[in-house]
Amino acid sequence: MNHEALSRRDFLGAGSLLLASLLLPAAAGARAKKLTYKIAVVDLMILKRQKLGALQLTKDIGADGVEVDMGGLGQRETFDNQLAKPEVRQQFIDKAKELNLSICSLAMTGFYAQSFATRPTYQRMVQDCFDTMRALGVKVAFLPLGTQGDLRKNPELRPAIVERLRVVGKMAQQAGVVVGIETALDAAGDVALLRDVNSKHIQIYFNFSNPLKEGRDLCAELRTLGRKRICQIHATDEDGVWLQNNPRLDMLRVKQTLAEMGWQGWLVIERSRDAADPRNVKKNFGANAAYLKSIFQTS
Repeated sequence: MNHEALSRRDFLGAGSLLLASLLLPAAAGARAKKLTYKIAVVDLMILKRQKLGALQLTKDIGADGVEVDMGGLGQRETFDNQLAKPEVRQQFIDKAKELNLSICSLAMTGFYAQSFATRPTYQRMVQDCFDTMRALGVKVAFLPLGTQGDLRKNPELRPAIVERLRVVGKMAQQAGVVVGIETALDAAGDVALLRDVNSKHIQIYFNFSNPLKEGRDLCAELRTLGRKRICQIHATDEDGVWLQNNPRLDMLRVKQTLAEMGWQGWLVIERSRDAADPRNVKKNFGANAAYLKSIFQTS
């Protein structure tokens, strides 16, 4: 064998090994990057909808932040939003700062019972939400499609919902925010819906209880959606038992799945109240917040 060729091969091999050794620490560091999870509660569910006292109660519960509702809707042209008043909004801003809490999102829960597909003033409602988000420095809005927007039961509404979500997506892009929708579809259905809407500013606000109550694999649904389609997570199940006592929810497996996906962000407690004492807010939400922190905020 030619000695010069062998030397050249040895040289190239040694260079490759050296390059690999230089890159390995960086790659290992990238894999070892610590993901950040914060825990929040829903002001509506702790019985403090748009009440300043929700912030102190959130602190007492032990959460890091709160999802604030936009107020009732009913047959109004827009939400009954007290945060539209500058003096009320400033009280929330000052109190959150004092308590070192975040307002992680604003929720348009009025659409749980009202039709996003048919309400004539939906753009005004959404714009009011975006204006409040901008004033509060909030980047995520929650938009449930609700019972009247259930695309499994009312598939004929799909064209109208897609068209309206495209409009909302453009509005969200202009406002620099993300709208997280909750649907009755499975993860594959959500992916198809998002593809039709075609906006990075419309994502999924994932809810653990949706796949669980339908008998679907929660972690498989998370993987199907993927990291970039999930903006925030309602990290609870239906009421009945606390998260730590829920036999159909393997939180350690959920954490591993989210870590493998590289997803990080806010985990928001919506329900999972003890059926024997459902109105004991501090007890129920305190237990669930402590449990989520024990799983997601420890190494």
